[in-house]
Amino acid sequence: MNSISVRTLWISDLHLGNKDCKAKYLLDFLQHHEADTIILVGDIVDFHSMKSNRHWPESHSEVISLLIQRAHAGTRLIYVPGNHDAAIRDYLSFDFGRIEVHARYLHETVSGKCIIALHGDEFDNAVCHSRLTELAGYVGYDFLLFLNRWWAWSRRRMGFSYWSLASYIKSKVQSANVAISRFENAAVQFALRKEADAVVCGHIHHPGMKNIGGTLYLNDGDWIENCTALIEQHEGTLQLIRWTEKPELICETNAFVDPSLVSMSPKSVDVEHHDFMSNEPESDQSEDKDSEAA
Repeated sequence: MNSISVRTLWISDLHLGNKDCKAKYLLDFLQHHEADTIILVGDIVDFHSMKSNRHWPESHSEVISLLIQRAHAGTRLIYVPGNHDAAIRDYLSFDFGRIEVHARYLHETVSGKCIIALHGDEFDNAVCHSRLTELAGYVGYDFLLFLNRWWAWSRRRMGFSYWSLASYIKSKVQSANVAISRFENAAVQFALRKEADAVVCGHIHHPGMKNIGGTLYLNDGDWIENCTALIEQHEGTLQLIRWTEKPELICETNAFVDPSLVSMSPKSVDVEHHDFMSNEPESDQSEDKDSEAA
């Protein structure tokens, strides 16, 4: 399998152990990309979900194994825990050998700019004004994922590619858009206090790339709804891509490009990409069956 070499990958909100994790898309994405550094921006394993619903198909183990293999092969693997894997925060001072665990991580781009990565649950107080509002949000989101699960299953049965109904519905809800805006502004204000040029977050499952008052806000999205990742190419281009049956470049910026390296890096979305979901061997069908359950 051909793979593209990139300088840095940011991925978050994999939620391994959750029935809505799109592990097969994620595996395909990782197999098509070789990175010097992979930064895991929280909620990698969903300990919250696993307390009430034990769901761990083989593909979830394959994701963990592939990441560890990359680390042993020389990729620098950075783990910034989130709220669903917050237990990992108790081990920030431990030496895990090939895996570095940080509360936050400062990344220097090829052009010398500083990008700070943190999960983003630190900004919940700026988004939700009460515990009741937060609880209502969780209940509503669980229902959205329920709808999204059956919608995706129906589309597969009809031969269509993945499309997130949950993301579409959220985009039409005014209160959700207000909460996202508050989150973005809180993240940018944090970056300014830390004198960073950009901030990368996850947490809200809403991929984004925008310049806010001169600071670049980046959200690498998730692998529950959107199947997105953030890439730094070797010359410094930052790309936000969606990776399902058909890779899609959502947006990119040349703000941090090193002009002397412009001709070096190919575009990730030009990789030949096969419809791996429609040609699964019989032994891999268990995950799809589990995903059909309400």
